[in-house]
Amino acid sequence: MIVLGIETSCDETAAAVVENGTRTLSNVVVSQIDIHREFGGVVPELASRKHVESISMVISKALSDACVDLHDVEAIAVTRGPGLIGSLLVGIGAAKGLSYALNKPIFAVNHLHGHLFASWLDNDQMEFPFLGLVVSGGHTSIFEVRTPLDIEIIGKTRDDAAGEAYDKVSKLLGLGYPGGAIIEKLAEGTSTNGLRFPRALMEPRNLDFSFSGLKTAVLRYSEKIFANRYEKKIPGSFQQITPLEPSSDDCHHIQKIAAAFQEAVIDTVVKKLFMAVEIRKSTRVVVCGGVAANRALRNRVISEGLDRGIDIILPAISFCSDNGAMIAARGYFLYQEGIADSLDFGAKSRW
Repeated sequence: MIVLGIETSCDETAAAVVENGTRTLSNVVVSQIDIHREFGGVVPELASRKHVESISMVISKALSDACVDLHDVEAIAVTRGPGLIGSLLVGIGAAKGLSYALNKPIFAVNHLHGHLFASWLDNDQMEFPFLGLVVSGGHTSIFEVRTPLDIEIIGKTRDDAAGEAYDKVSKLLGLGYPGGAIIEKLAEGTSTNGLRFPRALMEPRNLDFSFSGLKTAVLRYSEKIFANRYEKKIPGSFQQITPLEPSSDDCHHIQKIAAAFQEAVIDTVVKKLFMAVEIRKSTRVVVCGGVAANRALRNRVISEGLDRGIDIILPAISFCSDNGAMIAARGYFLYQEGIADSLDFGAKSRW
């Protein structure tokens, strides 16, 4: 069965063609990183406009790369939310138009469920049930996935997501955007020299996350180290605080902060995940979302899984960031369950 998946929840315009929920025939993603980099984060209005410019081309290329045409497509899946409303509406509008014109069923997909079902794209032996950790720029959540329709959220962030914290800390340290890959590279092989930032909500059986306090701890420490040398810094803000031309000593401080920050994020995420494993008596774990591309996190999860005898599933890095293939995979499972949508659904910023 051929499913066309469309994803426009944030700043990637993506479309993919997937066969039977597991075989990716094409996966096209147009990124807007260069557009948003100067702002240190995604500007919703700019993101929406770029989606409008790119959506038709991305869908056409996905079909072309898959060597199929629209009449070969048997179903259309599209991200309904959560996400930026303006961005979501572009993908939803395109999907509805195709569904109506081709008389094909349409499936409105929860973006987070899409990440969870990315685990099928390079692992056709994947089975239910499993615990799923979605860790990304906008979300840090733990799910218990019992069946395609029985999905329970058992832990979520109470404030900032892990990926957002990466971006804010990267901006603070003058490292650039997006922050995840930059901090990961900077932290690799770097000693924290005893610097330790807090881990929040670590009491037993608490599966929720909070990263706002960690961000603030990094801010306060950085202000102590750098603020008296950077006159334009607004106290309490995440405006760049480091010298524009850092000395070798400054660079050492920046690396140490980056390493200690990343250590705190990974330590929190991994401990919460395996706390959930113990509580729910799970034997299979999926880790997905943009931050799941972080190699230090992947290695830590694999190591912990081996020690505990837990089956760890990590989607390929290309399927961790937002993409249309994961939406198509989720759409396939909804099709199998007979859960098609009418054309009157709207976008949802939260789900």
